Amino acid sequence: MKIKVNGASAYAYTGTKAFVESQPTVVFIHGAANDHSVWAMQSRYFAHHGWNVLAVDLPGHGQSEGPCCSSIEALAAWVAAFLDAVDVKAAHLIGHSMGSLTALELAGTRADLVGKLSLVGTAVPMAVGDALIDAAANDEERARRMIVGWSYAPASQLGNNHKAPGTWLPGNSIALMRRMKKGVLHTDLAACKAYAHGLASAEKISCPVQVLIGESDMMTPPKASVPVTAALKNVRTETIRYAGHNMYSEAPDAVLKALWTFANAR
Repeated sequence: MKIKVNGASAYAYTGTKAFVESQPTVVFIHGAANDHSVWAMQSRYFAHHGWNVLAVDLPGHGQSEGPCCSSIEALAAWVAAFLDAVDVKAAHLIGHSMGSLTALELAGTRADLVGKLSLVGTAVPMAVGDALIDAAANDEERARRMIVGWSYAPASQLGNNHKAPGTWLPGNSIALMRRMKKGVLHTDLAACKAYAHGLASAEKISCPVQVLIGESDMMTPPKASVPVTAALKNVRTETIRYAGHNMYSEAPDAVLKALWTFANAR
């Protein structure tokens, strides 16, 4: 699906299914220097099992025109504008890493747009080291390799590809980040680091919230999710075993099961 948001072309993957007004809608929001494709295994399942799907490409990523948004607040406002443009209310927002901060901010500022919230690989505040910020500004390839080194559990670094022989997950991640225009990675990481009022936003949220934690996550370690879970009123947490930060690809079945169960809970 391509529409105009703030005068620019914006893309969302729909799972090849047309919108059905009577169905609920789920919105997938990717992380830094990624695009909608990271959610392929989860978004397609939702689309073929009774949900409208919007797996967005954020501005300047994938098939959405830029420029990139330089703050989490701006990203949340863009997603809100996208949902307003397609007349969607009370959606289930699912965000990973930078996308989780975007979803959190949106839920805190536009409660009418959010019915449920799933935060995957989150930390509030989200610490981004100066070494990584510097690498993203001056040596993007080094920054990419730093990120994948921290984003996967040990087994995934070695392969862990029994479900998709011939696939190397860290290599896939690097290849995706290389597709982004120069400067996108630095802009995204700087936005995550600068986001200062996530806990205040969390305190405003009354809808049900799910936090998925990668057991071996080194980008947003399990303990880093404690402040936001403490600030949320209606929250449940679940740990995905043997998975790191990019758990949607390391443990796709476990992540899908957790998201699907929460999405359909009454």
